[in-house]
Amino acid sequence: MLDLTPLGWAVVALCAIMVGASKTGIPGIGILVVPLMALVIRPADKSVGALLGMLILADVFAVVYHRYNAKWLHVLRLLPAAAAGIVAAYFGLKALGDSEYLKPIIGGIVLAMLALNYCRTRGKGTDANIPTQWWFAGALGFVAGVTTMMANAAGPVMIIYLLAMKLDKIEFVGTAAWFFFVVNWLKVPFSRSLEMMTAESIKLDLTMLPFIAFGALAGVYLLKRLDQKTFKSVVQILALAAALKLFASPWVNVETIKAMFAAAP
Repeated sequence: MLDLTPLGWAVVALCAIMVGASKTGIPGIGILVVPLMALVIRPADKSVGALLGMLILADVFAVVYHRYNAKWLHVLRLLPAAAAGIVAAYFGLKALGDSEYLKPIIGGIVLAMLALNYCRTRGKGTDANIPTQWWFAGALGFVAGVTTMMANAAGPVMIIYLLAMKLDKIEFVGTAAWFFFVVNWLKVPFSRSLEMMTAESIKLDLTMLPFIAFGALAGVYLLKRLDQKTFKSVVQILALAAALKLFASPWVNVETIKAMFAAAP
């Protein structure tokens, strides 16, 4: 894994910067990280493991900066269902060995939730009712657990939930930071068991620490300069982009992208 080309190292460094920025400032800004990592680190499950290590390192920066900004009620409401989703995904990966064809289902769910959120707020705006039913947090927590275990792709799911809770931008990012800090550590033993996370991938992650730190600082800078309305628009656009990427993944995958570049003059 560490035998990367110069271009491969540049791609991984870019991914590290985006991971850091997404954790401290703009959730969802790292939507390109999963496919980019899969382009340069093979097999794909090893790229997921390497990315998990980067996420955990970035989580440390995020929770230190946002140590007082989380709404713990939301974190605690989501965690039990998310843990169940992680366990379900673990056994699913053991049985199937591939999550590729689950991705369009996840993408479709996120697209449907974005549409419902738009319809819910279009007429009433900030006065729209907040979903308070237990099943809302349970369902989104479970989907977040499944998606984060299989592909580190729970960002758009959390965006939907936190938008529905009407948190301001600081509480939004702080709550997401603490939720993923706990969830990503819960994933470690399962990822080790599946040999997705290895000693070699951890070495790569530690090498990327300066780039993660730079991205974390950039995220803080961006967060301070975005007003609440722009922040909500940005994270919704990123969630939509992530959902479309997941929805199209079986048809537009890493091998397809490589073939397109190979065929280019």
